[in-house]
Amino acid sequence: MKTVILLVSLIVICAACTPSNCPPQCAGANLSGVDLRLYNLAGANLEGANLVGANLGGALQQGVDLSGANLAGANLAGANLSGTNLSQTILHGANLREADLTGAVLIKAKIDRSTQLDDKWRLVWELVNQGGKGRNLSGIDLSGANLWGADLSYADFSRADLKWVNLNQANLYGTNLAETDLSWADLSQADLTKANLTLTNLGWADLRYATLSGATIQYPDVRGAWFKGAKIEMGKLDELWLSGTIMPDGSRR
Repeated sequence: MKTVILLVSLIVICAACTPSNCPPQCAGANLSGVDLRLYNLAGANLEGANLVGANLGGALQQGVDLSGANLAGANLAGANLSGTNLSQTILHGANLREADLTGAVLIKAKIDRSTQLDDKWRLVWELVNQGGKGRNLSGIDLSGANLWGADLSYADFSRADLKWVNLNQANLYGTNLAETDLSWADLSQADLTKANLTLTNLGWADLRYATLSGATIQYPDVRGAWFKGAKIEMGKLDELWLSGTIMPDGSRR
């Protein structure tokens, strides 16, 4: 009887074991089924790790690298995944309910119908990996989403909440952004050719080297916006430059 109890105890203990120096250096480690809520994962490198069925819950913090990791069936409910690299991560059957995915990289992340993901972040995944060309997303809340390089040409984002969204190098050709809140958004190097920017809030947005040729620009809020190097028809905005705005030539108004 004592032997059986001892074996059970060892199994329980080993279920929480991690390799030497892990965390924080857990790249490629086998952590399948491990309850990582017992560990400090701040800044941990979990790139390519086997985390099948692992319990991470609310233990994750900003700066953790999960790129290429296998998180099938893992518990990440309520986890802080803001800014986390989830590119090429396997998330089949994983629980990400109420997880914070603000700014998270979801390029080539693998999800399926069994992945428990809040509607907002599932939509972000779709836009990043499948594109959103021509989609009607009027009034949608995508604040804080990472849509780097996404094809959103001709989409309708009118009256949408896109505060703090990363649209760096995104294709916004012909996109309807009328009355959209893009304050503090990263639109650097984005293609806004022929986009509709009527009454758009661009306060403190980063538009460095963006292309706005042929865009409809009527009464936008551009306070503090950064237009350095942007391709824009100067006459369209001459009467709208406000205090703090950085002009295409780098001068400040």
